[in-house]
Amino acid sequence: MGAAVSPEMLRQVRLLELRTRGLVNTVFSGEYHSVFKGQGMEFAEVREYQPGDEVRSIDWNVTARMRHPYVKRYIEERELTVMLAADLSGSQRFGTVSRFKSELTTELAAVLAMSAIRNNDRVGTLMFTDRIEHVVPPRKGRRHAMRVIRDLLLLEPVGRGTDIGGAVDYLMKMLTQRAIVFLLSDFVDEGAERPLKLLAQRHDVVAVTVEDPRERALPDVGLARFADPESGRTVEVNTSDPRVRAGYDAALRTEREARTHLLRRLAIDEIAVRTDQSYVEPLLRFFRRRDIRRRR
Repeated sequence: MGAAVSPEMLRQVRLLELRTRGLVNTVFSGEYHSVFKGQGMEFAEVREYQPGDEVRSIDWNVTARMRHPYVKRYIEERELTVMLAADLSGSQRFGTVSRFKSELTTELAAVLAMSAIRNNDRVGTLMFTDRIEHVVPPRKGRRHAMRVIRDLLLLEPVGRGTDIGGAVDYLMKMLTQRAIVFLLSDFVDEGAERPLKLLAQRHDVVAVTVEDPRERALPDVGLARFADPESGRTVEVNTSDPRVRAGYDAALRTEREARTHLLRRLAIDEIAVRTDQSYVEPLLRFFRRRDIRRRR
């Protein structure tokens, strides 16, 4: 990532930062804090209520005495480390609606990075294909978050395949303390089960599955030639043949069910996002599910 950055590239970085910062400031920052940070265990002081304070932090005894809302303040929990493991393989460079899967991956990673920095946490990123493409070690601060966003947006990967195992091996050696690992991928990798199991045993892993609507159904366009974006192999398929279409649907359903069962078995939360839909609702649902579990 040492090459000169053009003014157009800088403009793209700035636009992405502005777009994601707005979402973080208005939507995600509080949700992130509630789920991952929680309330510190050590009481610090009571102070006057300020707009934006959580109602559940109000000290009702002091409020009744002073006739004005007061809240309990706790010493913040220790800083967290958030690692964004972004799959940038060939299958991610696919999209049939308004953006490629890799673009959706980058924007969602930017939102998570900004949320972490807003909550004074460390954030880093590992970009991988069938090799480790680029690593930004976890650090704090807005300037560092901008570097993460810039590198995610501008990296041109060398590899085309997917090796989740290799990415996990790198993370296991790199992360010496428990971290929150967001693994953003379409999970087109048959050898992912054992690496994911090992990663989930040591870290809080969240799988962000990225899909395009065209991957969910075979288009009926007659005889067509398809190219595998990772291997480069091509195959001719009669997409109008009912047996071919039924076989494709069955294989896709089996693959998706196997992935869902795997993640549930490993107690890994899933955020499913699509290139033709907003990622805001899936991300909010994830935060709210986590919050409900935490309260229980």
